[in-house]
Amino acid sequence: MAWLGPALLGMFGVYAQGRMGNGPPATWRGLVWVGSDWLLYGLLTPAVFGLARRFPLRVGTLHRTIPLHVLAAIVVSAVWAGAGAVFRWLIVPGAEYWVTAAGIASWLFTTLPFGLAIYFAVLGIEHGVHFFGEARVRETQAARLSAQLAEARLGALRMQLHPHFLLNSLNAILVLVRDDDNRTAVRMLERLGEVLHRVLRADREHEIPLADEIAFLRDYLAVEEVRFSDRLRVTFVVAPDVERARVPAFVLLPLVENALRHGIARRTEAGRLTITAARDRDDLVLRVTDDGPGLTSPVQEGVGLANTRERLATLYGARGRLDLGSATAGGTTVTIRFPVRVDLERAKPRDG
Repeated sequence: MAWLGPALLGMFGVYAQGRMGNGPPATWRGLVWVGSDWLLYGLLTPAVFGLARRFPLRVGTLHRTIPLHVLAAIVVSAVWAGAGAVFRWLIVPGAEYWVTAAGIASWLFTTLPFGLAIYFAVLGIEHGVHFFGEARVRETQAARLSAQLAEARLGALRMQLHPHFLLNSLNAILVLVRDDDNRTAVRMLERLGEVLHRVLRADREHEIPLADEIAFLRDYLAVEEVRFSDRLRVTFVVAPDVERARVPAFVLLPLVENALRHGIARRTEAGRLTITAARDRDDLVLRVTDDGPGLTSPVQEGVGLANTRERLATLYGARGRLDLGSATAGGTTVTIRFPVRVDLERAKPRDG
């Protein structure tokens, strides 16, 4: 339908020129041929769109794609000129010359510059539509990620401001003060303040270095160790080559909180929580394992795990996965996997 406009304008131009005496009087056959010549290019447009998608003009490949499109433009223009010459011969009396070799060659060289311009104009339109679509997709994805990050921050805030969490933490700190262990009490207050500060930060990015995420977990678990007294033992196993890897903000907190609530808290004796991070080829694998009672009933994902799964799918598509299963030695393991991306500047992990 887009080519109907140029076709009608072409027909009107020929008709107006004939009426003004600037050319031979227009006949219906001549008008049909002028209009159909534009419509013939409309039949070739899907092929041009297909070439544009197959060989897009992008920085880094222009030295290969531009010559290819120039050649394609010449071929498309030749097909357009040949089809136009044949249709002219079929509909306009006395147009036998245009189906001879000389006539087709003459018509080709006459229309070639215009044909090349039309090809690259169509190519530009297709790229413009494609880039506009990509921009809309990026905007939609950014909005979705912002909403998911806000939900993750809200979930983290709920966990940190849970009455039992704060009450038990403050009571433990009060016990330390009464025992004159002020150094440890101050340290715990600093950890608690750092946890709340990180959760409430408004400028949080969608992705942060793994070292920052681990530092946040160390602060959070240091406070939880006070809450659990001697019933919680935490082990971090983080490969040095992934400390700079980019991870979604708060990606590990729902996994750790799930392990504490459904694993460690159900044990009467001391429980162990292990957090590992390693690279598996092109993927980053993060794993949280507890030695609690394990999966004794059908898996029911909470809001935190469901939100994490959705964020992984939004950021990484099919390559972002969250798997929940039983640990080898008993307990539960939550594993997340997504493509590894490394910061250019080395992250500086906190001591703790």
